[in-house]
Amino acid sequence: MSKREEKTNVMRTLEQKKVSYTAHTYDPETSGIDGVSVAKALGQDPAAVFKTLVAKGASGGYYVFDIPVAATLDLKKAAKAVGEKSIAMLPQKELLPLTGYVHGGCSPVGMKKRFPTVFDESCLAFQTICVSAGKVGFQVELAPRDLLDLTAAATAELCGE
Repeated sequence: MSKREEKTNVMRTLEQKKVSYTAHTYDPETSGIDGVSVAKALGQDPAAVFKTLVAKGASGGYYVFDIPVAATLDLKKAAKAVGEKSIAMLPQKELLPLTGYVHGGCSPVGMKKRFPTVFDESCLAFQTICVSAGKVGFQVELAPRDLLDLTAAATAELCGE
């Protein structure tokens, strides 16, 4: 099966839930896996390509935050958005066991367990946004409202200046 025809669990989930999407692939060997490079490789506006970050709150709960790839998560704003006193980024080695995804391939769709999810409110300014399809080299593009509904996500201002 060629890379173009390969389906990830995220794509299968979107199809099962009858959510319309467009699949995109890129070569991480030539473009890199950082979000801005991925957006460039896909010919997408980096403001409309979102990275998925996982954090742990002071209470011990886990949270998922999706922000534009060129932006930085403001931990204070993120904590406020989920009602935590403070949050800290999840250490990379804990990502795979917790979510089922590797660094560079983490998607808000289809994690092992559903965690409270918040998208930066800027996602609503676009007709479609891209997020990881759950595997390095794969992205899905879909309407932000469909993604918010599917992940039961909220929106908030999450990015630093």
